[in-house]
Amino acid sequence: MIDFLQGIPLFAGLSSSYLQKIANECAINTYASGTILFRENDIGTVFYLVLSGSVKIYNSSNHGDEKILSIMTVGDCFGELSLLDGKPRSASAQVIEDARVLSLSSKSFNVLLRGNIDMALHIIKELSNRLRETNQQVHDLTFMDAKKRVIKNLIKLANEHGARSGNIVRFKINLNYDEISQLAGVEKPLLFQVFNELQTKGILSVSGNEFLLNLLKLKY
Repeated sequence: MIDFLQGIPLFAGLSSSYLQKIANECAINTYASGTILFRENDIGTVFYLVLSGSVKIYNSSNHGDEKILSIMTVGDCFGELSLLDGKPRSASAQVIEDARVLSLSSKSFNVLLRGNIDMALHIIKELSNRLRETNQQVHDLTFMDAKKRVIKNLIKLANEHGARSGNIVRFKINLNYDEISQLAGVEKPLLFQVFNELQTKGILSVSGNEFLLNLLKLKY
């Protein structure tokens, strides 16, 4: 377990004795796709870190509409905000690809943060990155047209989930078209329109949940 924890960025640089404390306090569980880890407005009692698979973080309207905020993959942590400010969950979390997830109780999480400045700084950095990403999303929704938002989100997904070979990036995501349109902040018909245009130009190829993005053709 110690060797495993050392490979996680959040715990990088921690001493073996400190990693042993974490190992003693944490739980590792496997969740099937579709499992809800928590819902918006729940009381937050657990911190999570993805070891494998992926989890979507999203908001829901009173009418059941969803807006995906982010996709958490290997090494990403979430759920810390409620543990830090004591307020209810600001979003929901659902497994979208069978996942192994490390969890820490609120008490253990706070004890570990108080005892290690490097871990605390890593959490602060994560929160800062998310704030910047939220600011960028607001900027994009305000100033960027739908086509550019779709392309930007495709590139982001390719960077996070893809493998590059020359000018081609191949990536696989367990998201349906509704969820991809939510990420881009566009209506689904507009998403289809942009996808069709990109496929006609040979920039994008889609087969099920597998995508091929031609970066050279995208550039020109």
